[in-house]
Amino acid sequence: MAMYIKDDLAAHLQSGCQLPVQLTLGSLAEHYQVSFTPVRAAVAELIDEGLLKKGPNKRLVATPQQSSEDSGDSEPLLPEPPRDPYQKIASDLVRLSLRGQPIYLREEATAEKYDISRSAIRNILHRLAGEGILNHIPRRGWRLQPFRQDDLQAYIEIREVLELKALELARPKFETKELQRILQANTPGNSTTQPLTVDESLHDYFISLSGNTYIQDFFDRQGRYYRLLFEWEDHDNDVALETMRQHREIITALLDKKWARACKALSHHILNNHPILSQIERTASAARPVSAAKNLAVKQRPPGRKPRDQKSKA
Repeated sequence: MAMYIKDDLAAHLQSGCQLPVQLTLGSLAEHYQVSFTPVRAAVAELIDEGLLKKGPNKRLVATPQQSSEDSGDSEPLLPEPPRDPYQKIASDLVRLSLRGQPIYLREEATAEKYDISRSAIRNILHRLAGEGILNHIPRRGWRLQPFRQDDLQAYIEIREVLELKALELARPKFETKELQRILQANTPGNSTTQPLTVDESLHDYFISLSGNTYIQDFFDRQGRYYRLLFEWEDHDNDVALETMRQHREIITALLDKKWARACKALSHHILNNHPILSQIERTASAARPVSAAKNLAVKQRPPGRKPRDQKSKA
């Protein structure tokens, strides 16, 4: 990020164009949406290269640049903003999770693969752990949550019950303006090159409006991993289009106060909108390794001795 800030400011300074922000640490940090640390590093390099200097009052001042034929009113060639590797890593881990096997990740190897620092990859892995796709195992690294078809179906069944209840509780509190905003956000644009982005805020909206802390707690704790899977699934354009259509059907029924139709549409949406995940072969039992803990318990059981929970026959 420091390198991007430095290159971006350098492009403006060398072209003679007006800077997009005042030359203060606070203004620069606010403009680039970062802390002071990368701003200070960028400014220090620009001072070393002679593009900036400190004035008598210690304020930053742009150093006058020699004019060239290419300078003038032409727009400067600006660098591309750095891309957050979180989405790429999250998408890759979802794909690995779909194999249905618990995989361990090492920070050093993962950082090297994505060409980022250890501290950066550690922050991303902590974020993914908060989403429920990773578990941190002391002295072993990070364990990937394996996808199980049976677990998905069980989650969907409970999700349907709780979201229908949340919809019922939220019914008197719906605001027309907010529903219309979500409806508009789920309308595909005219661009054929930009990927579709599904607005999933409808679900969070009525779960929050329900006021039921137990429903909210379930989705906060159990729904994060599946939310990540569903977002990955929506990367498919056809799936995204169908998701938007189903969202609009639910919202339109709510705006028309057709409560039974809204409940039916919501139920259909939850149960039938996972064409990619539901097609994954049911290899859970075949791919699942035998529990090492269970084997160890059996081996340690004294010969001829029955388990505690098994009653001896008279």
